[in-house]
Amino acid sequence: MFINRPRILRASPAIRSMVQETSLLPQQLIVPLFIVEGENLQEEISSLPGYFRRSLDRTLDEAAVVYDLGIRSVLLFVKCPDERKDNRGTEALRADGLMQRAIRAIRQQVPGLLVMTDVALDPYSSYGHDGIVSGEEIVNDATVDVLARMAVSHAEAGAQFVAPSDMMDGRIGGIRRALEKAGHHQTGIMSYSAKYASCFYGPFRDALDSAPGFGDKKTYQMDPANRREAIKEVLLDVEEGADIVMIKPALSYLDIIREVRNEVTVPVSAYQVSGEYAMIKAAAQKGWVNEEQAILETTLSIRRAGADLIATYFAKELVRLCR
Repeated sequence: MFINRPRILRASPAIRSMVQETSLLPQQLIVPLFIVEGENLQEEISSLPGYFRRSLDRTLDEAAVVYDLGIRSVLLFVKCPDERKDNRGTEALRADGLMQRAIRAIRQQVPGLLVMTDVALDPYSSYGHDGIVSGEEIVNDATVDVLARMAVSHAEAGAQFVAPSDMMDGRIGGIRRALEKAGHHQTGIMSYSAKYASCFYGPFRDALDSAPGFGDKKTYQMDPANRREAIKEVLLDVEEGADIVMIKPALSYLDIIREVRNEVTVPVSAYQVSGEYAMIKAAAQKGWVNEEQAILETTLSIRRAGADLIATYFAKELVRLCR
């Protein structure tokens, strides 16, 4: 009679670390950065305790800190003043806009850092939607045209990756064609391929003041009940030229991350979103969970599900915890 003793491989920290199946390394993390106009500004986001909106000068300081920790990628978001918002994303296309200035400054000051940029209209929209509004319809093809021009503008400023987060049909193909036509053959696309209409985006919308002014985003973001549709969206994006695909949110969609990882050969990323961050912070403040253990366990679950890369507000904490 054979006796199996799996606990032998759990007997000590040395053995457990030796046989650990899932790794978490700094270079697998992407740091979201929120940027505002002004100088020497660092504003804590009330619904994201411990996370900040920063002016560009303070953002450069943060980018240097991130790089020194071994993290190699940042994802940029900008907060557009209300008076510059309209229904066509005019501010997003300015060569001297905040996003474009931020790209150039980070590339110059921290040249080893990979700069990714959010490509979507909601931060710039007077309606708070990810596309151009006509009546109460979010117009698809006209939006794609603007997103393609935005992506080219980011590439011209020096972005190595653009990250379309809008979920318009055909936008990856439109962006890839525009980048190629403009000569930006080396600019990558990290597509938010399966972005769900989730309740977990609230703190992010607080950070950028980008909540929809009417209705919701369910005509373009995905139904949380759907799995097969996610695979369809991902495969379309890969076919159209996406270099990396993303699932957002992460924790409620671990099954989708695994399904996608099994279907594609391109890198898979996942976004541990603002609501997921806020839940852990709130529970830890109440003493209901151990914050450090919750951060590690949830992030490892995203990696274990199959994500090669993780965008997370916990990135700096994770580096310190994994040392």
